[in-house]
Parts: sequence; structure tokens; C-alpha cells
Amino acid sequence: PHTVIACIVQAADTISAARPGARRENIENYVKRLEKLEEVSKSFPGISGCYAIQAGREIRIMVKPEEVDEDSMILLARDIAKKIEAELTYPGQIKVHVLRETKAVEYAK
Repeated sequence: PHTVIACIVQAADTISAARPGARRENIENYVKRLEKLEEVSKSFPGISGCYAIQAGREIRIMVKPEEVDEDSMILLARDIAKKIEAELTYPGQIKVHVLRETKAVEYAK
């Protein structure tokens, strides 16, 4: 780069390129990465479903309320994050959400 502005633009482009999904990625590799992220998360007991969102930067994990109590959720989130760190290669960081929902419905007549 010959000018100060060119240096700034180059630095901004480099920072921008580091974001997941900012550059064209082979769609097959992208889908495999998301599937692997979901697979790692589903490998733990008590999980009813999980979804990779935000281009794989977040994983939302729903647990069965009868199998996982609220205190266990914190440990489960930590264990899943550690397993993701150990088994996957990814840019940046991945936010792990563990959701537990209980519902009670009654009708007034």
C-alpha cells in the first residue's frame, strides 16, 4: 500500500475477512462444520435437540427437563464447550446456549 488510506483499507479488509461467512466458503464444508457442531452437542445425555445458528457461531441446545436439572445445565454447557474446543476447528468463538423449558397449561371454564 502506498497511502495511509490504503493501509487502513487493507487492515479493515483483513479484520472483516476473519468473520465466519464473510468470504465465500465451500458450501459443503460449511454444512459439514455445522453438522459436526450439532453432532458433538448431541453426544451428551439428556439432550432433546440442538441447532447451530449464526453461521455456526452459536449452538442452541434444548435439554429434557426431567433428565437435566438447572444446576446440571451449567456443567453441561461447560462440558459441551470443552468438547467443541477439543474436537472442532473453527474461526473465532462459539457461544453455547443450554435451554430447559417446563410448561404448565390449565384452562379456566
